[in-house]
Amino acid sequence: MKRIEILFLLLFLIGISMISCVSGRKFKDVQDKSRHFMDERDSFKASSLQLEMAKRELESEAAGLREKMSKSDAEIEKVRKERDNAIAEVARISSQYHDLQNAHEELIKGNIKETQKLLSELQAAHADLQQKEDILRQLESNLDSKKASLDELNFELQKRNERLVELEKILNTQKKIAQDLKNKVSDALLGFENNGLTVTQKDGKVYVSLDEKLLFKTASWDIDANGRNALKKLAGVLERNPNIQVTIEGHTDNVPYNPGGSSQLRDNWDLSVKRATTVVRVLLEGSKINPTRLIASGRSEYVPVDERNSADARQKNRRTEIILTPDLSELYEIINSY
Repeated sequence: MKRIEILFLLLFLIGISMISCVSGRKFKDVQDKSRHFMDERDSFKASSLQLEMAKRELESEAAGLREKMSKSDAEIEKVRKERDNAIAEVARISSQYHDLQNAHEELIKGNIKETQKLLSELQAAHADLQQKEDILRQLESNLDSKKASLDELNFELQKRNERLVELEKILNTQKKIAQDLKNKVSDALLGFENNGLTVTQKDGKVYVSLDEKLLFKTASWDIDANGRNALKKLAGVLERNPNIQVTIEGHTDNVPYNPGGSSQLRDNWDLSVKRATTVVRVLLEGSKINPTRLIASGRSEYVPVDERNSADARQKNRRTEIILTPDLSELYEIINSY
């Protein structure tokens, strides 16, 4: 602005100088030009003021804009940082998402395999269970059948136990009868025991064993007086006990029998039978014994009591045994009922 004012002043001084040097017309021209310059100066000055005001306004606006731009830059920087942070966070979340997605897919794959494995195991377990249930049903069926059989067996066992108890009672009774019989026979033959005669009890029976020297002479079947006396005493016991079955067995030694020229016997078989029948006849003589109770048999040399080949053994084997058997009909009935 000051430069313009100085310019106009110089022009004015030059004009005055020129006025003094030129003519009046020229002075007038100069004066007109001077006025024109002055008007232009004023106009220029007014324009300059306007421009200065406009400049100031523009500078103020520019300062405001610069301030706004500074704030905007800060905000932009802030937003940029937030954007960058957001981008980084998005990248992190995206990466995490992809990792989770991959893990989920792997998990799904693993679950499918595990599920298939579990399903296979479940199917196998179900099949095994079905088989076990079938076996169990079969076992239960068998068990029911076994229970029914067991009930039948228990019932049969109970019946047999009852029969067994009854049998034991009868056996005990038979034993008592046999013992009582032995005692009676022993009492009746008291003077003969240990003198060629023995009385024993075995298996519910009473055995009266008479040596050959008490009854017979060697190779003979005739009974002497002492033996006949013993048999009569025994016959008395048998008369008083009608339920006793009597078996008379003749036994010889292993020495062959020599029949002689006029003998009715051929060998030890005949001799053993002949002696047994002779004893039967003596028992029946003058007694009330029912003959159906008596059995005579010959055993020859084949049931020895002493198997040694000596004189003493042969003497023991030459004997007559009278076997007394109590009535066992009740026992047989029970046995036959099984």
